[in-house]
Amino acid sequence: MRASYLFTTSAALGLLSRTTLAEEVKLPAPVLEWSFYVLLIFALVVAIGIFFRAGKNRKDESLSSLLEQKRQTVHSVGPDISVTECVRLMNEQEIGAMLVMENNQLLGIFTERDAITKVLGTGLEPSYTKVRAVMSLNPICITPSTTLNEAMAIVSNQRIRHLPVVEDGKVLGMVSSGDLTHWLVKDQSGEIQELVDIAGRSGESR
Repeated sequence: MRASYLFTTSAALGLLSRTTLAEEVKLPAPVLEWSFYVLLIFALVVAIGIFFRAGKNRKDESLSSLLEQKRQTVHSVGPDISVTECVRLMNEQEIGAMLVMENNQLLGIFTERDAITKVLGTGLEPSYTKVRAVMSLNPICITPSTTLNEAMAIVSNQRIRHLPVVEDGKVLGMVSSGDLTHWLVKDQSGEIQELVDIAGRSGESR
């Protein structure tokens, strides 16, 4: 998809050269100027349309590719760890949530929101409060076959930021709303820059 629309756009922009137009069509300069910008706008509209269609296709992809790219370690703590220690570990790993597990079984999830609303917001002492007392029970989980579109719908509708990934009872990791957004746009941002560069080179050649 990427190669095809970049090739199409590049070819279209290449045809916009004044020299090419002047050689094949004997038109006054003002007409050539007007034709150049019309064709340029048309090429960009086509490129943008293909760009958004590619985004829709990516939303139908499963999260298995995302998990392979992240190759993440399952960050977890036991239920009897203190909130203070759990938050310290979260800061070390630079993550916004920690899975709470016991005997390889997922019990819940402890998030930054839990720390604010359930601990600080209620006046609990984090050093003496165990994670099991303030974690979010029965977190919504997804599987590697869940599509990007489905995961984004869950995040939006349930107003949550972290989704544990579980398959056949085994915890494989966790994805965040930031992971989903980054995965959706990371390739397309590079493609847009290439289109801008192509347009710039075309303008310089006039």
